[in-house]
Amino acid sequence: MQTLYMLTAVDVRRAEVGGSSRATTIDKLTIPAINFMTAEHNPGGGVMSVNYALPRIEAPEPAFSVKGIDTDVFGGMGLRDKWTFAGAYRDKKTNRAVPARGVIEGAVTNWEPDESDPGEFQGCNHIFKEVTHFEFLLDGVELWYIDADERVMRRNGEDLFAADRLALGA
Repeated sequence: MQTLYMLTAVDVRRAEVGGSSRATTIDKLTIPAINFMTAEHNPGGGVMSVNYALPRIEAPEPAFSVKGIDTDVFGGMGLRDKWTFAGAYRDKKTNRAVPARGVIEGAVTNWEPDESDPGEFQGCNHIFKEVTHFEFLLDGVELWYIDADERVMRRNGEDLFAADRLALGA
């Protein structure tokens, strides 16, 4: 039977800057969606078109929201940096806390404060663009590793672009 993992805590921090944890201010984080690109083939003599899956993905857009204003983000806004998205999941069968880590290299390019009033905490949303590296591990097991510069995309350890790199002679 499939294990039920329940998210119990999150954090976002600059991967290479100590003391940059947002564990007490973070409201939520968005691990980027993985959407494979497709190429449409619509033959003139066929009965249907087919969107063939390609071994590449659309640009990932991770995000996080904090309560209050996170002034640290402004220091590197618009510049690519390395970030860690951390999660704690609870295995509901064993009650064991399971670590999740997302490592993201990208630039925070959007800052959007929520509408607010003095009676409630104002939230601020931060969105990443120019993401060139994304990896996601659950309990130390690599589920995704994608790097634009290396031209590597691994899912569960299997390199989905290896044959294409070989075909190119690279």
